[in-house]
Amino acid sequence: MYYVYILKSKIRKLLYIGFTNNLNKRLEEHNQGNFFTTKKYRPWELCYFEGYKNEQEARDREKKLKQFGKVYSQLKRRIRGSLNL
Repeated sequence: MYYVYILKSKIRKLLYIGFTNNLNKRLEEHNQGNFFTTKKYRPWELCYFEGYKNEQEARDREKKLKQFGKVYSQLKRRIRGSLNL
């Protein structure tokens, strides 16, 4: 199983979108500072995820969320209550 996820920074009003096959491990890696793009905004918390059967579907969804503002905006509206931004 592969996942597209959204992380929320606990110190800034920032969201990060990614994909992985292990949500717990990936969140831990982000919070350990293993990724340049998220390192300075630690700690992170998982606020949303979607599951996919294969890697390509997850990559495609991640790409859509990152590239298409309208798709991302619609998703943010759906999960607004859990974001507290």
